Amino acid sequence: MRRLKYRETAGKRLGQVRHARKSERTKLWITKGDSVRVMRGEDKGRDGKVLRVFPKTGRITVEGINMVKKHRKARRAEEQSAIIDMPAPIHHSNVMLLDPKDGKPARVRRRVDADGTKERISTRSGEAIPRTR
Repeated sequence: MRRLKYRETAGKRLGQVRHARKSERTKLWITKGDSVRVMRGEDKGRDGKVLRVFPKTGRITVEGINMVKKHRKARRAEEQSAIIDMPAPIHHSNVMLLDPKDGKPARVRRRVDADGTKERISTRSGEAIPRTR
């Protein structure tokens, strides 16, 4: 019988480790429906509403920000192919939430109320930033 030339890994296989790394999620303070301002990149200084959040990659899609052209093929005979503009995702570190009081960008901290619910607090004004989903 031929002997194996490699050693088996103790306990964890490569596939299990890779899956665990890929399924990790980034902790985001931004949710769908929030108003944000872009702080870095081509669209610096522009405001927009968050359309989608991707927790696995740490990216968000903001309305009217990072617009790219997409070539769309006709799906049915009566449809026509077209080039459409659509927002592409940007990294969450390049945006800041807007303060509900004065509409300027603010850092965010978290507070746990007496009943156990978590809420986001603006460091600028101290007011709670409501979650709109």
